[in-house]
Amino acid sequence: MRLFLDANILFTAAHNPKGKAFLVIELGSQGYWELFSSPHALEEARRNLERKFPRSLDDLGTLQHGIHLIEHLAGLGYPKGLAQKDQPIFQAALACQATHLITGDLKDFGPFMNQPENTFGVCIQTVAEFLNQPG
Repeated sequence: MRLFLDANILFTAAHNPKGKAFLVIELGSQGYWELFSSPHALEEARRNLERKFPRSLDDLGTLQHGIHLIEHLAGLGYPKGLAQKDQPIFQAALACQATHLITGDLKDFGPFMNQPENTFGVCIQTVAEFLNQPG
């Protein structure tokens, strides 16, 4: 499996090392799945940490070592109706051939969750949904 991590997952994992987002990254670093994100998502997570939890910036730096960064490809598709600000995130997930896009953004990604048949084969899920799926 290839997981693409949205900015809010990186943010949460960096400031809450006892949470599920951190667990997903930890298990990925142990080889259970491949981890990807984008420079765009990483920068968003960094900016938000700097504003809200500046002491967690070093933790974000440590976490990113196990995550492959991939640029979005503007020519790739995205689900119709996806907010413009989230299109680069989805396109980066497509670019790395992610099986899952893990996000906490229910407002913008919510209508597309758990519908890989409508999202170019990428299953968009929250961390909890991903960890609770069978198998």
